[in-house]
Amino acid sequence: MNMALPVILLPVGVDDAALDACLAALEHSTPAGTPVWLADDAQAGPRGQAVIEHWLAHTRLQAEYTRRPRAIGEALHLEQMLHACGDADVAVLAPDALPTSGWLQQLNECFARDASIATATPWSNAGEVVSWPRAGELNPVPRDLQRLSQALAAMPLLHPELPSAVTHAVLIRGNARRRAGGLDVESFGSWYAALVDLSLRMSGLGWRNVLCDNAFVGRQDEGRPADGDMEVLATRWPTWTTRQASFLMDDPLHVHRQQLQQLCEQAIMPQAQRDLFEACGPLPGPEQA
Repeated sequence: MNMALPVILLPVGVDDAALDACLAALEHSTPAGTPVWLADDAQAGPRGQAVIEHWLAHTRLQAEYTRRPRAIGEALHLEQMLHACGDADVAVLAPDALPTSGWLQQLNECFARDASIATATPWSNAGEVVSWPRAGELNPVPRDLQRLSQALAAMPLLHPELPSAVTHAVLIRGNARRRAGGLDVESFGSWYAALVDLSLRMSGLGWRNVLCDNAFVGRQDEGRPADGDMEVLATRWPTWTTRQASFLMDDPLHVHRQQLQQLCEQAIMPQAQRDLFEACGPLPGPEQA
């Protein structure tokens, strides 16, 4: 498919090393000319700003950078950025995300295949319900992302429904977001909780929150709610916590996850068996104890 790619919104964090790695991965994995908005809620320090300035001067992407003079909070800042994008579809990346080759094209094509999809979330090593190779765990970032991308290209496109979108990377359909009313910044301080709430409101309007089977975005850590956010979610959506827990325990993506593991192993058959598993995602061993 030859389609215009959505805007990438990257909220800048305080970890300048993670930001540097994120921008390098974004540059390597995203087509030239793709619009990218680095939105800084007064988070980047002097070194982080130097990283951004250097990247802006050399990137092939169509990049813009804005910085607020003082912080207003994660959820409110993101809502203002999303609102400024109007009805456009927007891909939001975590500030420590490590996108792999084809990630944005695959998310975009996921939307094109099914107009009922409101959010598409890729696999991740730190993606809770979409974590790979083990569900619900903070897995190591795969060492050989190129071979993982080759395995992803062979995955069946089932687009299974998720309890909600996840914050490592998510493509949000603009008109679905508008109809649902955007992020509830009065109730939530974190992007983590505000995205869950938005996902559930869009689901209530008949939209779907799905896994993009053939895309992967790594991450250094998982998202975190702000103080009080989970209590608000539990009050507003009393069945969501149970559904999330059941999804993790029952793991309806188990076969799908295993298939990706097998495809990844087959993609690197010429290597030694131990190297094979390390490249696809190390299995637990004494060195990781």
